[in-house]
Amino acid sequence: MSDGRRGMLLGISAYAMWGLFPLYFPLLEPAGALEILAHRLVWSLLTMALVVLVLRKRRSLAALLRDRRKVGLLALAALAITANWGMYIYGVVTQHVVETALGYYINPLVSVLLGVLFLGERLRRLQWVAIGLVVLAVLVLTIGYGRLPWIALVLAFSFGTYGLLKKKAAAGAVESLTVETAVVAGPALAYLVWLGAAGQAQAGAHGTGHALLFATTGVVTAVPLLCFGAAAIRLSLTTIGMLQYLTPTIQFLIGVYVQGEAMPTERWVGFALVWLGLVVFTVEAIRGSRRRVVAPVA
Repeated sequence: MSDGRRGMLLGISAYAMWGLFPLYFPLLEPAGALEILAHRLVWSLLTMALVVLVLRKRRSLAALLRDRRKVGLLALAALAITANWGMYIYGVVTQHVVETALGYYINPLVSVLLGVLFLGERLRRLQWVAIGLVVLAVLVLTIGYGRLPWIALVLAFSFGTYGLLKKKAAAGAVESLTVETAVVAGPALAYLVWLGAAGQAQAGAHGTGHALLFATTGVVTAVPLLCFGAAAIRLSLTTIGMLQYLTPTIQFLIGVYVQGEAMPTERWVGFALVWLGLVVFTVEAIRGSRRRVVAPVA
């Protein structure tokens, strides 16, 4: 198998696994979103520690820990991704899967907007058009939901902030996630201990199989990340950008056709505006990539 095909297979696998999360987290119920999140953080740290050993990343991890600036940025990134994971789990277990899909659909445009605000990047006209369409979509969906689609907005902005901080930290995927989970695993473990002492823990209270499922939360976190990391070095950014829409599309289909979430007309209109904005954004990104390729060297 060629390197490009291997990269495509790994990339599709990563985004497909992320897309299937709405089928995974309900298996952990009746545990609430906060308990599931705490388990995911603790088990992710243990999994990443094992990954560091297997992939022989101890030296690079030690080097990262000596860089106070990067550790500080990753600590902030840990808070952002914890908020993202927590809100996503909440959205899934409360049957708002379609809204979580909306969050990941608009995330690329939110990331671009954050680049303008914090990195001094400039947008081309069609990129502004795409952002305008998404803003209009949010207004339409607010009317449709009878409230601001806050789950989607928290997901989009928390993940966009996470990406911004990771970009500034410029650390390896395995090492950075290990640091991030280390930052938040302590409070998460303390919460689980308190929950158990109060007799309110659901993990382990519904049979061995149910208890073992919680231990898989770390693997479920690490495997897609490793697949993505392997794909990213084999595929172009344009291809990665196209593949990322696979995740919210799978989530959307699960929400509508598996979990039966309602999709009245105004929600279809809102999503249609989002999809149109993404088409405009993607076409402009491809055109921009081609212009950079053919541009003469100064």
